[in-house]
Amino acid sequence: MALSPPTTLSPSKVSSFKDCALAFRFSAIDQLPEAPSAAAVKGTLVHLALEYLFDREAEDRTVDHAIADLDRATGTMREDPDFVGLALDADAEATFLADADRLVRRYFEVEDPRTVHPVGLELKLEAQVDDIRVRGIIDRLELDDQGGLVVTDYKTGRSPSTNHQQGRLGGVTFYALLCEELFGVLPAQVKLIYLGDGLTITTEPSEQSIRGLRNKLRALWSAIATACEREDFRPRPGPLCNWCSYHAFCPAQGGDLALVDAARPVPVELGAPAAG
Repeated sequence: MALSPPTTLSPSKVSSFKDCALAFRFSAIDQLPEAPSAAAVKGTLVHLALEYLFDREAEDRTVDHAIADLDRATGTMREDPDFVGLALDADAEATFLADADRLVRRYFEVEDPRTVHPVGLELKLEAQVDDIRVRGIIDRLELDDQGGLVVTDYKTGRSPSTNHQQGRLGGVTFYALLCEELFGVLPAQVKLIYLGDGLTITTEPSEQSIRGLRNKLRALWSAIATACEREDFRPRPGPLCNWCSYHAFCPAQGGDLALVDAARPVPVELGAPAAG
């Protein structure tokens, strides 16, 4: 029986399919739960703190207010299932929060937030590109001095090597495509801010790069459809396996693919009585 393709594509799904088709299947198609990671939760926390910061008036975007916003974000995140799932003891939590504090302070070494003119924060965008529904979340959409759109994406890790920079920029070009589809204008610039080491990588999207992305999305969507039809998603063993949550199901890691059916979330029917 053929598998059903996902209903949408996002930058994370595109990256997942390229990294390991089988892990993509487990996440995007089977929707198996993933164990929370400290790096991902920390990223969510820092993103939320910066969102709070840019909700302030420009003159109030100071380091002291940013740390207060981090405290506020921490209070919000404490009830988040992923944060709770980390099960941090007191020492581990102190280290976790100290690192988040370091990342927020590092942001001020990269740019002066008082000079930024945001027009959207954590924007959830979705558009139809040919027969593909694409979606993504833009961390910050702003206007430059000439009134052009700038897409900014925060990364809480370290910047990639020169050899891998183009691949990372490809994900942000995805957001430029969404802007063109929804707002009718191509951003003047897309920017990655790496808070791990304070490096910023920028590019100016062109119609040629957007056409190239459209072609890549068509090819990727075709490959996903074919893999679903044939139920042929192959693992790609490598360093990323060390962070994968799906070892129990992956043949390349000694797991059993037959366990997937029992592990899939049970769909909730509308109108069904709540359990318990």
